[in-house]
Amino acid sequence: MAYLMNGYVRKGDIGEYGHAYATINDRSAIFEGVTGREQVWMSHRDQVERVPAGFSVLASTTTCPVAAIGDHQRRLYGLQFHPEVVHTPSGGQILSNFLFGVCGCRKDWDPRGRIALLEQRIREVAGNRNVFFFVSGGVDSSVAYRLTVQALGRDRVHGAYVDTGLMREGETDFVRQALDVTVVDAREEFLGALEGVVEPEQKRHIIGEQFVAVQNRVLNSGHYLDGDWILGQGTIYPDTIESGGTARADIIKTHHNRVAGIQKLIDEGRIIEPLTSFYKDEVRELGRELGLPEELLDRHPFPGPGLAIRLLCASQTEEIQKIDEGWLVPVHSVGVQGDSRSYRPVIAIEGKLDLEHSTELINRERRANRVVGVIDQHAPICEQRVWEAHLTGPRLDRLRQADAIVRKLSHDSGFDRQVWQFPVIVVPVGTPARPDSVVLRPIHSVDGMTAQVVVMAEDLLAEIARRLLQVEGLCTIFYDLTHKPPGTIEWE
Repeated sequence: MAYLMNGYVRKGDIGEYGHAYATINDRSAIFEGVTGREQVWMSHRDQVERVPAGFSVLASTTTCPVAAIGDHQRRLYGLQFHPEVVHTPSGGQILSNFLFGVCGCRKDWDPRGRIALLEQRIREVAGNRNVFFFVSGGVDSSVAYRLTVQALGRDRVHGAYVDTGLMREGETDFVRQALDVTVVDAREEFLGALEGVVEPEQKRHIIGEQFVAVQNRVLNSGHYLDGDWILGQGTIYPDTIESGGTARADIIKTHHNRVAGIQKLIDEGRIIEPLTSFYKDEVRELGRELGLPEELLDRHPFPGPGLAIRLLCASQTEEIQKIDEGWLVPVHSVGVQGDSRSYRPVIAIEGKLDLEHSTELINRERRANRVVGVIDQHAPICEQRVWEAHLTGPRLDRLRQADAIVRKLSHDSGFDRQVWQFPVIVVPVGTPARPDSVVLRPIHSVDGMTAQVVVMAEDLLAEIARRLLQVEGLCTIFYDLTHKPPGTIEWE
């Protein structure tokens, strides 16, 4: 807005990602009813240096002198921070002020009518065709599957679960018992296709295309082509945003529901995705309305590509570089900075876990998009390397074992109920005898669009680290100290 109306915008000297505090200079219009100092969620390095004629500065932060602008006469307002996310606590009030105060909108949305409207839409899209669902066992696909069954009847909807070999320990048995679906064993196909692959986006493409190949094989092997069948999926709104599915969205990740094979089905009108307008928290609400068990709905989100994107690989051995405030580790992870995708190394620091310092460090450091803390290790980090590594059976087993340890201790302590998601990542960092390390990534979120790091109690963290370091091949336990933004929840 400032740029198009002849203000001056420039690239800032320091970025501002995640947690910040805004001082509100004008508490009228969009800021009516909020306090003079508000927590907000930032994601930018650009700054408005001079506001356009007719505008005034409504809010500022320590790093960003122009965090909100407004022209009350023309009813034009711009924010540098994100009001739509849970980590801007007064964001709902700000949006409400804009919609119902500035714009004069009517409050005519009743969420209680969603189920009936969704069922009607499913029947319209499906017509006389049957629907085949590949169910992952996660919240999204389970809710989409149950919703479609309720709309069309069980005789018109068939569910299958694909065991890719990239699942958590015990996952296939859980899904088999929890949902009335057929289990398809495709472990050899997926692992064979991923052999030797290092680059994250290539992993996602291969996994997506393998899903399509398995889907085609399953559909051709039975009666599903005797009639008119279409494919159902549990894609939700953040998936479409981060995979470039809206007009102005950058591709943060290639989602397995949006690869070329799936896009072809979309173009042919042979796909139904009833949840593409909803966030994760809303999907859970829909699931409760549908009567799905809490055990299923309260599960932490798990990525469609499975453990493949939590097992990082490297094409060559590289040195870890000492920098002023820690170590620059050349293991690249995906981030989102200023609404754009970044793919950069991480900074490892030693000492007490300090979220404020980590945020300040990543705002200054352009070479990295993530900061991790060293919790415990078998060897000093100066003696470790990033090793050439691929997606292999032994490394997958190592990750499964580490993930199972973390999940059990988190569940037994109650910590898993304090977080929205807790990815456990294995990275090829260590010594020749112990070439891998674990990154713990517990975060709080509501919709997955932003996320805040949760630091666990010291005694629990010490016990988790002790148990993990007993796993063969694991060298160091790291703790991810990076909010989203600038780091995505998953590492790939």
